[in-house]
Amino acid sequence: MSKENQLVVAGQDIVKKFKDFWGRDKVKALKGVDIEISKGSVFGLLGPNGAGKSTLIKLILGHLYPTSGRIAVFGKDPRDVNIKFQIGYLPERSYLYKNLTAEETLSYFGEILNLSKEQIKSRTDQLLEMVGLQHSKKRYVGEFSHGMTRRMGLAQALLNDPDFVILDEPTAGLDPVGCREVKDLIITLGKRGKTVLLTSHLLADVEDTCDDVMMIFGGKVQSQGHLSELLSDTKKTKLEFPALDAGALAQIQEIISSKSGEKAIVSSPKQTLESYFLKVVHEGNENQDTAGAKEGKGVAEYLRGPEDQAAVPEEEEEESAKGNQTEEESATPQVTEEKTQAEKVESSNEPEKEISPIVESEVKQSKDSLKTLEEDVKKNDIPEPEPEPEPEQEPEPELEPEPELEPEPEPEPEPVKESSAVIDSMKASSEDEPIEPDEDVSDEEQDEEDDDVDEDLLNSLNL
Repeated sequence: MSKENQLVVAGQDIVKKFKDFWGRDKVKALKGVDIEISKGSVFGLLGPNGAGKSTLIKLILGHLYPTSGRIAVFGKDPRDVNIKFQIGYLPERSYLYKNLTAEETLSYFGEILNLSKEQIKSRTDQLLEMVGLQHSKKRYVGEFSHGMTRRMGLAQALLNDPDFVILDEPTAGLDPVGCREVKDLIITLGKRGKTVLLTSHLLADVEDTCDDVMMIFGGKVQSQGHLSELLSDTKKTKLEFPALDAGALAQIQEIISSKSGEKAIVSSPKQTLESYFLKVVHEGNENQDTAGAKEGKGVAEYLRGPEDQAAVPEEEEEESAKGNQTEEESATPQVTEEKTQAEKVESSNEPEKEISPIVESEVKQSKDSLKTLEEDVKKNDIPEPEPEPEPEQEPEPELEPEPELEPEPEPEPEPVKESSAVIDSMKASSEDEPIEPDEDVSDEEQDEEDDDVDEDLLNSLNL
């Protein structure tokens, strides 16, 4: 297999310039960067703020294009859509849909990745259990704290079981338990042959997980190589052995000083604050419930390798053996109680010891007195009086209906009496006003009518 086929990322002389509105060079973020990430390695990308780490990651993802130089991912252009299904990316800030629950979020992204319903269901349960959010799967993502959102983003990045995982500040905002779980996950992915690109300002996390590192400053590569080779100090030697008494230590110091010419420093090892913190939280996780993130249940099953999967049943057997042991211990008190009861029964079946005659006479007298008392009680036994019957309740008298009230007669309206003053005024007006003749009749016509009247009167008289 050629070297190019073993490389997941290969870049040569990468230059990236950002220009202003007028097309003039504004910032030169990368200046001739060469990068090679081998398949199955955990690669650490280190550098201060503004060194060019995020720009290089965006070039690998195909979000930006280099100004000059060449970069390939899985031997193809980073803009190729097909290689996106092989990449899992956790950005520095997780942007998820706030109105979806944790379970709905993974189901949504699973459909985008063309996963089957069975895969989405099984992987969702495993991932939420791995990141410690199984009890919060029905909660909306918008209600999560920053650390819980980071855990949710990590689960989303691993949903498609990617061959190349890019983690940008994966432990930012996480508690020490979450940091330890993320580091264990990265180590497990490396053992499975997955390729991991990690950027972090927590150098202890990089030291615990990475195989190779590259340090950039001002857009240029300052150092790169295997981490063990870069950190090894060949001028000093470290010895670890069980605790010895003061005399033995003094002899060893004299031998070392005589050989090296310098005084040897002797000190006892200390556990780290991280290990102590994890121990305290582990004990609290077993004895107390919490609404926040809990301790994870280890790496999801589909993300583990065959060796890790074979080791899981052994751990389960050990846990079951411990559980059986505790059950046996809890059952021992019952066994002891049963033994004590059996001993009591046996002691009751043993033959009675000899009793003195004085005690026997007293016992007989007490028995005789009890018998006489019982006979007296029987003779003077008085039957209990029968309970008196309850008096019958008298029926309540029926209420007579109230008589209906007759409606009052309406008062007749009084006649309107006109005042005498009004009547007198009306009469006076009628007398004072003369009757005017009709204006339409002329004087001649009036005379003719008068003559006709006179003739009619004469005729009637002659008759």
